[in-house]
Amino acid sequence: MKSNTIYAMYILWLRQVKRYFRSKSRMIGSLGQPVVFLVALGFGFGPVFAKAGGGNYIQFLSPGIIAMSIMFTAVFSGIELIWDKQFGFLKETLVAPVSRIWIMLGRTLGGATTAFLQGVIVFVITVAIGFRPDIAYVLPALLFMFGIALVFTAFGTAIASTMEDMQGFGLIVNLVNMPLFFLSGALFPLTSAPVWIQWIAFVNPLSYGVDGLRGALALVAQYSLWTDFIVLYGVAVLFVALGGWLFERIKV
Repeated sequence: MKSNTIYAMYILWLRQVKRYFRSKSRMIGSLGQPVVFLVALGFGFGPVFAKAGGGNYIQFLSPGIIAMSIMFTAVFSGIELIWDKQFGFLKETLVAPVSRIWIMLGRTLGGATTAFLQGVIVFVITVAIGFRPDIAYVLPALLFMFGIALVFTAFGTAIASTMEDMQGFGLIVNLVNMPLFFLSGALFPLTSAPVWIQWIAFVNPLSYGVDGLRGALALVAQYSLWTDFIVLYGVAVLFVALGGWLFERIKV
């Protein structure tokens, strides 16, 4: 039974990864927004940021854009769950002699892997544009990237488990994604922001992913790397548990 469970998780993981690589339009299209943000904001606001004493804006912005790319790709992987509901694949999956929680974990790890790969591609693009990361901390940065992917893939799965409409899913996700992104410190420092914004950032899981990436790659962080790591992966465990609980209650 244990080998069957592991094999089922592997197949569901592999399916997600293969779908990502086979959809060239999806890969290219999902790079558009990060590149626009990097070029338009990085070079447009760079002189203003430098005059304000913030230093090189590309160095500050790039970790936030990497995190943004991972988050959006991860959350929207939940739409594949709704697609599978509508076309009957999920029903065939759920009748397999494997617990639903393992099915959910296989799908979540697959979605997190594709989001992580998307982040790696964006990371390479940031370096090509002018970002200069600290190579010594690339491994911790990769761990933060996967943590962000895991948190928001599980979050997307949790939302998709309660919905039947793909259009509605997109609207709900955008309603949540944009505030989380803008109030994470990805685009501007939050140390001088109003107190209420700082409190929102304090409970925003993406804030710790952005801060961890920025601390690892640009050596500038609000919290310690250990604090960012513990909070990010703690939230990942919480969201995976929530997603698993909701997934087990899916009716198809």
